[in-house]
Amino acid sequence: MLQQNEMRVRFNSLQFAIGQAAQACSAERNLPGELRSCIQKLDKQSDAMVGLMAGSDGERIQRMLDDMAVLGKRAKTVCGSGLPVSGQLKSAVNQVHGELCYFRECLN
Repeated sequence: MLQQNEMRVRFNSLQFAIGQAAQACSAERNLPGELRSCIQKLDKQSDAMVGLMAGSDGERIQRMLDDMAVLGKRAKTVCGSGLPVSGQLKSAVNQVHGELCYFRECLN
């Protein structure tokens, strides 16, 4: 299990990546609805996770990360499906997916 300050570093990286994806998502006009929904849900779950990080409930953090990983994987799949998505958004989604995978790996 990660130490508390290591978890904060991982979480801050994840939050930053999600913020970048949300920003890129806002700039897109013809964005697939499913992708927009995934990013919005990730952003909301990231906000909800702030309270979990303060309480250091490892089991709940793991469950939240698992749920977020499903959304991150789905967003990555949508980006790779050939639908019109900017390179900036694809990059941001890939970063979110990578951060989620790494954070979950570090917790195990």
